[in-house]
Amino acid sequence: MELPIFLTAHWKNLIMANYEVNPEILRKYLPYKTELDEWNGRYYVSLVGFMFLETKVFGIKIPFHVNFEEVNLRFYVRYKDTNHKPMWKRGVVFIKEIVPKPIISWVANSLYGEKYVALSMKNNHSQTHEKYFVGYSWKFKDQWNELKITTKNIATPIAEGSEEQFITEHYWGYTQLKNNQTSEYQVEHPSWDIYPTYSYEINCNFKALYGEDFELLTYQRPTSVLLAAGSDIIVRKGAIIT
Repeated sequence: MELPIFLTAHWKNLIMANYEVNPEILRKYLPYKTELDEWNGRYYVSLVGFMFLETKVFGIKIPFHVNFEEVNLRFYVRYKDTNHKPMWKRGVVFIKEIVPKPIISWVANSLYGEKYVALSMKNNHSQTHEKYFVGYSWKFKDQWNELKITTKNIATPIAEGSEEQFITEHYWGYTQLKNNQTSEYQVEHPSWDIYPTYSYEINCNFKALYGEDFELLTYQRPTSVLLAAGSDIIVRKGAIIT
């Protein structure tokens, strides 16, 4: 049975910088009853920046909270649901999610147990006949961090079985709660088109923002950096796994 819709929005211009990491780094962040997901034996952490547009909570637009940026650091998991017909659900776990609005942070943390923080943020984008540029910036302790990409100005479908498909098509969110409980919620969207990457720039103080476990990303070259076009999305009301 489908749970009620909590939020609808349009996600646009998703920059995803993907780093291969040792899975042992991630195990202590695993929510109860989830396990790490991998692609061809590789385990990933992704720094993701994108736009929330036309956001509605329970069908209502909240003034000054309709269009805004988000940047998050996430990794990939799966959960075997045995309540009915056994099935694997592929999802993400967030180390931290950054938004510019304190109310958004409070609602997400309260309802889903997420790890949102509110910081000053900026976005910009531009295009020519041949190129498309997108950038996100967020300020932490008087330092601006940046995630930028320049791509070809023509989006193409994601290839079946590709790394890009693995990164973009995890449709569940999982968060550790207290007392051996995990929050689970579903995110619905179609497969996204992606823009071929020309170049990118990442200036991020991973240690200050995400802790010592992720300091190595400051000096590590991403396996890939992609720009997904995005789409309308639905986030359904959460459930509790015990």
